This record gives sequence, C-alpha cells and structure tokens, in this order.
Amino acid sequence: MAVLEKIRVKLGVLITVLIAVALLSFIIDPSTLDMTLRSFSSKYDVGQIDGKSIKYEDFNEKVEYYKNIYTLTTGSQAISEEMLENIYNTAWQELQNEIMILPAIKSAGVVVGEDEMFDLVQGNALSPVIAQEGMFMDENGNFSRVQFKSFLDAIGNDQSGNLATYWAFLKRSVEEQQYFTKYNSLLSQSNILNPVELRKGIEDNNVTSIVDFVVVPFGFEPDSTIKVSSSEVNAYYKEHKEQYKQTASRDIEFVVYEVVPSQKDIDEAKALIDEAYAEFVTAENLKTFLSHNSDTPLQNYYFTQEELERTDAKLADFAFATKKVNALEPFQQDNMFIAARVNDTKMMSDSAFVQHILLASTDEARADSLVKVINKGTSLSEMAVKFSLDKNPNVVNAGDIGWMTQNMMIPGMEEVLSMAPGKCVKMVTNYGVHVVRVSERTKPVKKVQLALLTKEIIASQATFQEYYGQANNLASRSEGKIEKFNQIVDEEKLPVVPAYNVLEGAKKISMYENTREVSRWIYEAEEGEVSPIITVDNKYFFVVAVTKVREEGYTPLKSIYSQIESSVAFEKRTEKLAGEVKAKIEGLSTMEEIAEALNTTVSSKNDVAFGSVSSQSLDPVLVGAIAGAPEGKVVGPVKGNIGVYVLKVNGRETGSFYTEDDAKLRENQVATYQMNVLPYVFSEMGDVKDNRARFF
Repeated sequence: MAVLEKIRVKLGVLITVLIAVALLSFIIDPSTLDMTLRSFSSKYDVGQIDGKSIKYEDFNEKVEYYKNIYTLTTGSQAISEEMLENIYNTAWQELQNEIMILPAIKSAGVVVGEDEMFDLVQGNALSPVIAQEGMFMDENGNFSRVQFKSFLDAIGNDQSGNLATYWAFLKRSVEEQQYFTKYNSLLSQSNILNPVELRKGIEDNNVTSIVDFVVVPFGFEPDSTIKVSSSEVNAYYKEHKEQYKQTASRDIEFVVYEVVPSQKDIDEAKALIDEAYAEFVTAENLKTFLSHNSDTPLQNYYFTQEELERTDAKLADFAFATKKVNALEPFQQDNMFIAARVNDTKMMSDSAFVQHILLASTDEARADSLVKVINKGTSLSEMAVKFSLDKNPNVVNAGDIGWMTQNMMIPGMEEVLSMAPGKCVKMVTNYGVHVVRVSERTKPVKKVQLALLTKEIIASQATFQEYYGQANNLASRSEGKIEKFNQIVDEEKLPVVPAYNVLEGAKKISMYENTREVSRWIYEAEEGEVSPIITVDNKYFFVVAVTKVREEGYTPLKSIYSQIESSVAFEKRTEKLAGEVKAKIEGLSTMEEIAEALNTTVSSKNDVAFGSVSSQSLDPVLVGAIAGAPEGKVVGPVKGNIGVYVLKVNGRETGSFYTEDDAKLRENQVATYQMNVLPYVFSEMGDVKDNRARFF
C-alpha cells in the first residue's frame, strides 16, 4: 500500500546486476538511435536488422533468455520495470550483434580461435568478463582462482543446469567482447598520422596571426528588394535534402480527466477507520485483526527513531514518545487514513554476519546434535561441508550466508539480528532446518514494530462514472474530428495540454507516466483525428487530438518551405552585401581607408591561431580566412556568419606551446569520435528498423 512505500526505509546494500556485458563503449542503448532508426518492416514484426525481419517470437525468446540470466544472478523472480527495459534493450542489441555487427567484424578478417578462447576463460590472459565477475572475488574484491575453480567444479554436480547456463553466457560474452576489442584495435591502428599531417597540425596550432579586420554586419531588418522564387526553394531543398532527415513523431493536444476521490468518498473512508479503530485500540492479536480490518497487514520490520523521523514525524513522535500512549488516533496522509499502535520493541542490530548448516525439514534430531557439538567447539564450516544441503561455491567459508539485514533476510531467521554472537541455535524456515550462528553483528539500538490500521481513500464507482462521463462527453461530441474538439475545449474552457515530437512507444507524455496506450493510438491515427477515451493507470481518462504527423524519412518541403525560403534569402542577402562591400573598397589599400568607406572601425587581434581555443570567440569563417591569408595584403570581402569581413594579416609569430604529443592526443580524440559513431554507421548500413514499441 502507499503508506508502506512512504514509511519503509530500505537498509543494506542494493546490488544492481548488469545483464549485458559492456562489449565496447560504442555499443549504446537503442533508444539513443531513435532519431535515425524508427520505421516499420512489417506490421507484425518487432523490427528489421540487415534485411532480416525480427519476428515477435524471436525477440521474445531473447528476452526470456536474459530474464533467466537475471534470475540466476540475483535469485529474484521479480523484475522491476527499469530492469525489464534494460533486458529489452540488451536483447535487441544482442540480435544486432548476431545478425549484423559480428558478421561484419568477421568479414573484416577478425578471428577468435579456440586456444585464444581457452586462455581468455581459464588461462593466464583472463578476460575482464571473468576477472571482474563478482562471484569469483575474494573478501578483498580481488579475483580468486580458488573461487573460480569451485564454480567450475560445481557445474557438473548442479542438477538444475543453472550453473552451466550461466557459464555458457559468460563464455559467449567473453568471445563477443574479444571480437569487439580486436575490431576496435584494428580500426584504431588504421588511423595513421603521417609526418606531413603531424607537422602541419603543429604548425597550424603554433602559428598565431596579428590581424586587423573590419566587419559589416547583416543587421536585423529584412531586405525587401530580395525575392526568392519557388524554383530556388526547390533547388535548395534538393541540394541539402540530407539535412532534412526526420524520425517519426507526433504532435498532440489532449484533455485529461484525473479521477480524484470525492468528499463523500473521503467521509466514507473516515467512517470505516473510525469504526475499526475502537476495536484496534484493545485488540490482543494485532496480526489477525489487521489482516481482517486494515489495508496494511502487520509488517515484520522494526524502525529506529531516525528512520521514522525521515519519513513521517507524526508516527515517530508517537512510537518513541517518553509518555506512552496506547494508540495514535486516525489521521489523513494523502489518500489514506492511518492509525497506529506499537506492537513490539526490541534492542536489535542493523545487520549481522550469519553462518548456517541447512538440513532437510525432517532432520531436526541431527540439527540438535550439530548445535551441541558446534557450541562445544567443533568447526561449523567443517560440519557444513559434510552435512549442509547448501553447497554454495561462491562463499569464502562453507556455511557462510553473509551479512543479513531486515531487507536482506531469509524469512524465519529474523532472530539473528538480536542473537548473541558465537552461539549456535536451531531455526526452521521454508527451506528446511538450519543450524545457525551469528559470528558478528553491529551495535544494537532500540527499534519498534508498528501496527498500522489503514484505510485507503478510494474513488467510488459513482466517482469513476462521473469523471468517465465528462471524458466521454468530450470524446463523443468531438466525433473523431479535431475541429469539433477545438470548438468544445474553447467553448467550455477545458485545460488542453500540448505535447510535441512524441516518439513511438513513449512511456511518458508531458507529466504523465505509463502512456504507452496513448502512444500506440496516436501512431495508428491520422492527422486531425480525435481519440475515444484512453484509460491510463485506471486513474486518468485521456481524450487526444493528433495535430501533426511526421513520418520517418525526409521532411516534406511544404513543412519547411518558409525555413528554406529564409535560408535562400540569407544567402542572397550575403551575396548582395559582399558585392556592395567590394564596390565600396575598390582601389583602397589601407584598413583605415576601408573602415571609413564602410562607415565602421578597425578591430585588431594579436593571437589568432587556426586550431586555438582562444580564437573561438571569433567567427570561425574569419579564423579560417586569417589562417589562409597572405601576410601584408588586404583580403576580402569574406562572407561570414554574422556579416562580411575585410582583413589584413600584419604579421605572424611561431611558438612551441603545441607539441607533437598534443597533436597525437588530438588524433586519438578524433579516433575515439570515429568509434563512437560506429553504431550509427552499422545501423545505416544494416537499415535497422526498431518497431519494438508496438509490442513492448
């Protein structure tokens, strides 16, 4: 329930398991390719890679595989939305690797041989995939061959086959990483900086120019004498068409009706909790009482005062009050009424290091015997090797469970946080009978277990119908047409929310989460169409109008006609201004004369270098013109980004601040950039179509 999310404080270490091995820095999340990759291979395909249609069942098979890997590495069957998205992306990337990228790498002559693989997975040149795997680390975080060997030895004895599955995953990851590493090296070594390029780069960055220049700016007022014809716009569009690629997107407007409990709903919830509270105050078995009367069952969690204060000061004041009160009367917190009692108080630790021997549930007699002999000095680890059903190969000592907290706890072992260290006891859980010992625990502090009587304030069916009726009124009266939608929202002054460039599969639109259904509808609709009611989270009713449809490909000329018209006008204006400047300075030889003729002033710079950051405050066109200008000669007019220039280089100086190492570093930076754009290159070559948003 909502109240638990607010007061429950998570303790211990949260371990996030990375599903896919990071093969190369240039393998990136497919969502970053949305700007160039979205289109449809088929209505029923998840996508297309290098001409191969990716069927739903093929993609889903990959997803299930990585779900299984996640379960193996975490022991958890529950997968969060965030992790599920990670799995989807990993599965998609792996399909690209298999179908398109790895074949391309192999066709370039890259090979990973059997002997090489053995050395990477078991030999002296261990892959980082193996060397950095957490289960093979010792207590100091270093790779342990002993741990690794224990894992390999355990594979043959694992009846479930899970260890073999994970080992196969690791080996495949090692092989893929090696292919990518070699390919990366191949491309990097192909970037050769020859002596001429090296010398030129050093010269360009060490030579600074002393220059005088004047600029005639374009100004802000439009020139009414400049006319642009439709044929000029068409010609410009054709010449620059590659600049106008677009991904599929939609512009929409929508009205959303949020279902909020009415005052009557609030009053009814208050009446229910007041009725239950009278019995709650005196109930002896709170666990049973809450299971029948509260939206929140009794939780086993014990809070410190600081934990409660961080989340709910009112509950903290009650639970740790000097003067004890039997119960806290009902109060409203957001959409919930809460009453409370302290069910238990303990001195307990935040965490404890636990060891155990696991026996069958019918083996309690043996458990009693083991407790006695271990308490007399027999090694628990030795007994665990001999008797325990838990044969975890990834622990330092047989029998170790590790540090346990309330949030990382085997159900039935909660007592370990209060046990005296060193003493062995018997415990029974759903896994069987345990011989348990706490070897170490943190300092005990006072903690309380709260019993919470809660009643969520829920919108009634009548309230839902009221909001649904409002949404239905707008949807039905709009009759699917945006003209009627606009008329109604104007007349009734309804709050309309715009959203621009909505991508297919968008999970969030404007401030609203979980909007996949809205996204699906708008990508099936036509421009100007209005939706029926779309329900989100059983709380929001959307009525959506599609105001603009953009399909993947080239932006239609009509959509950017005025933009291109302005670009052509700017070019013609630049040519005109350059012609005027040329005429005015004809025959003039000094910068002062030129400045006077152009009704401007002379500017001077003493440290302009072609590759220097200090030159970046100048128009890049001007910097390039200065670098190429002969010394002592007036050059211009030069058409720049902000105006037209006339310049004269008065002298040049050569320094030595830019070295050969700097030139090589810059070359490496260029090579890194080239590697980073490889995903786009592969995607363009393989004509990748990502249509997952229709299904997932």
